[in-house]
Amino acid sequence: MRLIIANIIAIYRKELQGYFASPLAMAVAGIFWLISGFFYITILLDPQRGILAQVAAQAAIQQELGSQRPPLDVPYEFLQFFLGTVASLSLFILPILSMGLYAEERKGGTLELLATSPLYNWTVATGKLLGVLTFYITMTAPLLLYEAITFSVAEPAFPATIPLLGHLGLILLAGSILSLGMFISSLTDSTILSAVLTFALVLVLWIMNLIAANVPGPLGEALAHLSILENYSSLIQGVVDVGSLVLFASYIVLGIFLTAQSIETLRFQQN
Repeated sequence: MRLIIANIIAIYRKELQGYFASPLAMAVAGIFWLISGFFYITILLDPQRGILAQVAAQAAIQQELGSQRPPLDVPYEFLQFFLGTVASLSLFILPILSMGLYAEERKGGTLELLATSPLYNWTVATGKLLGVLTFYITMTAPLLLYEAITFSVAEPAFPATIPLLGHLGLILLAGSILSLGMFISSLTDSTILSAVLTFALVLVLWIMNLIAANVPGPLGEALAHLSILENYSSLIQGVVDVGSLVLFASYIVLGIFLTAQSIETLRFQQN
C-alpha cells in the first residue's frame, strides 16, 4: 500500500511540475484569471446589470408599489451568479487542461512504455488526475480570496460555509470533467480531438436536464439526475446534497476506471 501511495505521489509531482512549467497551461491560467476577474467586477459593480444595480432597482419598485417583499440577499445572489459564470467558463478551460494527459504520451511514443510498466494503470491515472486538479484549484484559489474581501463588508455577516461549499462544488465539477477528459485523452494521440470530444461529452452532461425534460417516465427522471449542472447548482446554493456528492464522485471514479481499462487494452495489444 505504501508503494502504491508513493507511486501516486511521484506521478502527481511530475504532472504538477509539468503544468507549472507549461507555457500553454500558464496562458490558460492567465486567460482564466482575466475573464473571471472581468465578470467578477461586472457582476458586482456594473451600473446597469450588476447585483448592486439590481438591488437599487428592486428597492425603487418596492417603494413605488408599497410592497413588503423581503429585500434581495445580495451576497447570496452574487455568489450564485458568479460561481455559475465560473462553471460556464470552466466548461471551456477544463478540456484544454485534460487534453494532453495521455494524448501527449501516445503521440510521443511513451504511452507504450507506461502501459508495460509494473505500475498499476489506475495508480498512474489517479496521479495524473490529482496533478491537473491541483493546478485548477490554484487557478480558482484567488477567487475565494476576492469573495472573502467582498463578503467581509456584508451586513449582516455572510456565512463562510456557503462560499466554501460552492467552491467544493466547483472542485468536484472540475474533477468530474477532468477525469472523463483523461479517459478521452487516452483514446487518441490528437490533443485537439481530445479537447473537442471532451467538450462535447461535458456539454451533453451539462444540458442533460433539458434532454430529460423531453423524456417521459422514470427514464427521464434518471437522466435528470445525471446532469452535472443541476447537481452543481444545488451545491452553490449552500445545500449539502448527498446525491450530488455521490454523482460527482461516481464520474471521477468512472473516468479513472475507464482510463485504466483503456491503458490495459493497449498493454494487451503490446503483449
